[in-house]
Amino acid sequence: MKLASGFALAVLCAVTGAEAAPVAGQELAQILGATADSTHGEQLFQLCAPCHSVDGGGGLKGEAPVLAHQHRSVLAKQLVDFRHGERLDPRMEGMANKHHLATTQDMADVVSYISRLPAPTANALGDGRLVAQGAQVYAAQCSACHGRGGEGDDRSMTPRLAGQNYNYLLREMYGAVDGRRSNFGAEHIALLKRLDTADFLGVSDYLSRLGREFN
Repeated sequence: MKLASGFALAVLCAVTGAEAAPVAGQELAQILGATADSTHGEQLFQLCAPCHSVDGGGGLKGEAPVLAHQHRSVLAKQLVDFRHGERLDPRMEGMANKHHLATTQDMADVVSYISRLPAPTANALGDGRLVAQGAQVYAAQCSACHGRGGEGDDRSMTPRLAGQNYNYLLREMYGAVDGRRSNFGAEHIALLKRLDTADFLGVSDYLSRLGREFN
């Protein structure tokens, strides 16, 4: 279904400026405003499946995130960021380039397909010892943006965290604090820097166990 032009314009305004080149903002608006072909998206996803698995469940060791059932706007934003150097990863920078995804229509198609995949039935969990602590930290520090159940929000491009692989969540939080996650905002990084190792472990484990209700 084609989004209203007003929403596409709002997305464009949100991502232009100092943190993204105008062309990236234009591409993102085009992706989110397109009428997607999920059948073509399924074909394109075969390029992604070797790392992200055929069900979009990612890599259990943390090398690739769960993509299935992620919000369409979030998937689109990350693809555009990889394409324009706002997020760095050699594998994804290559997959997001015009050799693999030639047009914004291609990007819209694959994003639409991925967002419709059901959440995987299995993912990597922590050892369970710090889940209670993680739940408390998440409720106090993260739920205002990411939702009480880790569901995120499509309109604000806030990622769904519920059911994400434990090892990937942990890797990305450490990466943000260490300056290796270049598209995290300064406020987000400052929040993560206030947490300690046990908080990271607990929040990652807690989130990895959530989300089965979103199928």
